[in-house]
Amino acid sequence: MKTIVQLEELAMLGLGIYLFSLLSFPWWLFLALFLLPDIGMVGYLINTRIGALTYNILHHKGVAICIYFVGLYLSNEFILLSGIMLFSHAAFDRILGYGLKYEKGFKYTHLGEIGKNN
Repeated sequence: MKTIVQLEELAMLGLGIYLFSLLSFPWWLFLALFLLPDIGMVGYLINTRIGALTYNILHHKGVAICIYFVGLYLSNEFILLSGIMLFSHAAFDRILGYGLKYEKGFKYTHLGEIGKNN
């Protein structure tokens, strides 16, 4: 099952890359912004509840898709870029086994515990 999920996420990452290619931004910007959603981990400096919340907001594909559609509606490439980057980064994280976080701690995700063979 893990391989199927990884392949699905790889396809979603490919979709994100394709959607980025439709924008007028240079490719170096995709690379420069790719890890930016990990800023959500800063919430863990406060506590695990806030950390899970901030991390999950920036790694939730539903949020990314909503932002993308707002960008479509407003015909705003910067908002489109934001949605694409959040979506692409979340897909990449899922390929690596990093899922949405539980308040219990960073290593507890909806995909299982990080570091264990699930």
